[in-house]
Amino acid sequence: MSTILHSQDRPKVLEHVAGNVRALRQQRGMSQEALASASDVSRRMIVNIETGDANVSLATLDRLAEALGVRFSDLVQAPQRPDPARIEVVAWAGETPESQGTLLSSFPAAAEVEVWRWSLAPGETYHPVIHDAAWTETVYVLEGALTILWDEVERILPAGDFHAYNCQPTRRYRNDGKIVARFIRTLAH
Repeated sequence: MSTILHSQDRPKVLEHVAGNVRALRQQRGMSQEALASASDVSRRMIVNIETGDANVSLATLDRLAEALGVRFSDLVQAPQRPDPARIEVVAWAGETPESQGTLLSSFPAAAEVEVWRWSLAPGETYHPVIHDAAWTETVYVLEGALTILWDEVERILPAGDFHAYNCQPTRRYRNDGKIVARFIRTLAH
């Protein structure tokens, strides 16, 4: 099933969706009926979404985002966290607490997306290919810890953490730990 919420407590994302859909619809001067027509989502469902009473599917949110001319992340993102590089919101929850989908970050991509699985042994350093400013990168550490260096600045990412950034600056990945660092690296252009 692809609804945001099942039997778990109501996640904050539904509050964000309610406020974001209402604000975006009003900014565009659209009535609920006009949004219903443009998105092929019933007006009743839109009313329920805007009041936070709907158990909305991810597919419905995709249709609403398209009709409003925004990204999916614009609907689920907390208003106080407007940085799409670090969204961190549970956008789907299953029947049990262990089942969930968390949107970590979002970038527009016009031409290409690459998803890489990496492992870096202790003491190893990797110097990635330099990409221009049109590329963005997200690194998510699965196991161990990864140090990302930009000139004199470094950021240490433990397992379960991530970082998203523009690819233009020269950077290096280094494993200063005692175990293999395993991470997912996504590049988007």
